[in-house]
Amino acid sequence: MSDALTYLVKARPQEMAAYFTFLKGAGKHLDPKTRNLISVITKVHAQTENGLRQYLKRALREGATADEVVDALLMAFPALGLARIVWAVDVILKMNLPEFALDRLAGDLPDAEPAGVWHDVIAEAALVDGSAVRASCDGRGLFVFRRGPTVKVYDSRCPHQSTDIPHLALQGTRLTCPKHEWAFDIETGRCVAKGDVPLTQLAHRIEGGRVQVRW
Repeated sequence: MSDALTYLVKARPQEMAAYFTFLKGAGKHLDPKTRNLISVITKVHAQTENGLRQYLKRALREGATADEVVDALLMAFPALGLARIVWAVDVILKMNLPEFALDRLAGDLPDAEPAGVWHDVIAEAALVDGSAVRASCDGRGLFVFRRGPTVKVYDSRCPHQSTDIPHLALQGTRLTCPKHEWAFDIETGRCVAKGDVPLTQLAHRIEGGRVQVRW
């Protein structure tokens, strides 16, 4: 919640409670994916970048595909206009979401990996049991955690507003985003404070003693 909304909630609690109740009830007959796609459109219309990032991630979590997001934007062309749609796509591409990777637009190639490309990240021997390490690979930040034979790899960006979380934010197995203090259990990826959205976990494999990640 922004500082302005926090102020209004404290200054006019009854009025703001009624407003949030209205928003919640207005979409009660829509499935979560559709509600969030509509919210994406409203944020694009207002050109609210943080709101677009937030509701886009929610729509994807509820099962929306990149094609459905693009279709929603184009269907709203009469209200949005081309300039806002281009602005929205620029914001989305800056988020570096695997669903919107440009290499997925090359067409259906029979020998292509449908879920992205494998990237070499770190030596398996460099991982310490029960702890995590932050790594950078091909311009992307990652947290790699190991517990016994199990390895997990997470996107370093906070699922709240895509803040890139630094290594210093990791204390033991607790990772805290410095922007809004969302906290995560690095062993499970679960959000344990402030928010309710887990870290984004990425597919990985061990090849030749190296941890490789796909996106």
